[in-house]
Amino acid sequence: MAYTALKHLHMLTVVITLTLFLLRGFWMLADSPRLQARWLRIVPHTNDALLLFAAIAMLVVGGLNPLQHPWIMTKIVGLLAYIGLGTLALKHGKTKATRVKALIAALGVFAWIVAVAVTKQVIPGVG
Repeated sequence: MAYTALKHLHMLTVVITLTLFLLRGFWMLADSPRLQARWLRIVPHTNDALLLFAAIAMLVVGGLNPLQHPWIMTKIVGLLAYIGLGTLALKHGKTKATRVKALIAALGVFAWIVAVAVTKQVIPGVG
């Protein structure tokens, strides 16, 4: 698969990930029983696996080593932070206040990851 096709697949799955996260976040805030729907235990994880596949494939096809490209390593670290905060926001936060703070923080990290991807800078706007 060509690098450009992988990049487009990656960007599409990023948009789907954000959309699903926002939807689940909204339902969490509203205490909606929809958050327990079976498809929500399958679709987001399937999409995220596809997103990860596209990311790894882009690294392989593009001959990119994250250790040689700090912005890529920054995205990986940001992804781990996003996953941790997202899990806290949607599942493991003990109080709604904790879940809301984690949701906001996860969205901030998500925005940072996108900014890093677009600018290819560890700190977008600097350097």
